Amino acid sequence: MKEHMNDFLHFLIVEKGLADNTIAAYRRDLVHYTDYLEKVEQLTINKVKRVHILHFLEQLKEQGKSPKTIARHISTIRSWHHFLIQDRVTDHDPTHHIETPKSGRSLPKVLSMDETEALLSAADVSTPLGMRDKAMMELMYASGLRVSELTSLNKEDVHLMMGFVRCTGKGDKERIVPAGRQALLAIERYLQHGRPALVSKKHSDDALFLNHYGKRLTRQGFWKIIKALAKKATIEKEMTPHTLRHSFATHLLENGADLRAVQEMLGHADISTTQIYTHVTKTRLKDVYSQFHPRA
Repeated sequence: MKEHMNDFLHFLIVEKGLADNTIAAYRRDLVHYTDYLEKVEQLTINKVKRVHILHFLEQLKEQGKSPKTIARHISTIRSWHHFLIQDRVTDHDPTHHIETPKSGRSLPKVLSMDETEALLSAADVSTPLGMRDKAMMELMYASGLRVSELTSLNKEDVHLMMGFVRCTGKGDKERIVPAGRQALLAIERYLQHGRPALVSKKHSDDALFLNHYGKRLTRQGFWKIIKALAKKATIEKEMTPHTLRHSFATHLLENGADLRAVQEMLGHADISTTQIYTHVTKTRLKDVYSQFHPRA
């Protein structure tokens, strides 16, 4: 099964052009699934039936996996078995009539304007690393980039005079995103006084944001930075790498931005993905009404 799994992952990389994080998620799900088939059910790939997949999904449920996680596993398993049929490894689809569990979309955590200001002001801009952190936070909030897009930026992707950033999103799709004046000023200061101090003679890297070794900053590195800054800013909400991206979209819509424009800036292929932020704004409006209306 491992050989067939690797063929499928290679297909996703070469033919579909999926991002590294997406491929890693497919790999994790398939390793979990194939381990179950081989060790628990003791099956070859040609012997897999619908009942075996249902047993696997039941095991996931018993382990306390969320409906969202189970739905993701079903999607991965279904895609793999369809690939096996196309590749003529098997001649039947055991995923037929397997229903995906319904799960309400969880609303993203967003910061208030005061919390956003506190986070953006938390970095110590008297140090090179602090200048970098300030530039990253300002750019994330100004442009709504995904963390993977932020960390993959090179110096030439930022156009200070024109006021925009060029990034590559999911499916290797390139888009141009405007960046605000504060973000551009923070990036310019970092490029002049912060980044040169981080550049290492051992490493030649065109990355915009470097770590203290002079290498490209990773997604994990960014996560540690934003959590540390949130703690410094005394923000009690749970922080994720996408918190500023969610806040960017929500604050734009709260101030009257067009939904299609926000979709374009976020790089969403389907507007239904962007519409979740309208639910966030409606929820906050209801909270404000309940708090301040005398007859609420």
